[in-house]
Amino acid sequence: MEQTMKAAIYDEFHSPIRIGYVPIPQTPPDGVLIQVKATGVCRSDWHGWVGHDHDIRRHGLPFVPGHEFSGIIVDIGSQVVVASKKKNKLCIGSRVVVPFILSCGSCVECTVRNRSTVCTSQQQPGFTMYGSFAEYVAIPRADRNVFILPDTISFVEAAALVTRRRRSSH
Repeated sequence: MEQTMKAAIYDEFHSPIRIGYVPIPQTPPDGVLIQVKATGVCRSDWHGWVGHDHDIRRHGLPFVPGHEFSGIIVDIGSQVVVASKKKNKLCIGSRVVVPFILSCGSCVECTVRNRSTVCTSQQQPGFTMYGSFAEYVAIPRADRNVFILPDTISFVEAAALVTRRRRSSH
């Protein structure tokens, strides 16, 4: 695999977004690397682009936005239990969708209250880390943050529904 990927990048807040190259993210030991097949655009992306989001400010510029996406697993971390291609099992080639909020699974909100959307150690593609306006996104804690996409739902449909599904379930 090449060492860089195309991405939509902004170098300054409220400035033109350019297409450039950034390093392909490393696959986390407990996560997966996903080839993005579809990504949505949300008003939250605009807030990040104009500089309203503190997570992006902490991350620093340049930045790659995007948090509503679906794709195909192309690499699996060493700590992820590899499965053959079975229903609801992650493996290379699986069609997947990722929630906007990546929860940790170990804080009080995740374990006791079952409220992963307010996880105290959450990560968010396109806010705390490079997002889906790129060819690949690395997702940590795949066992709780990556979901098999049914064949009856297209990549585009899944990307459009990601944020809505997460909000409606909590």
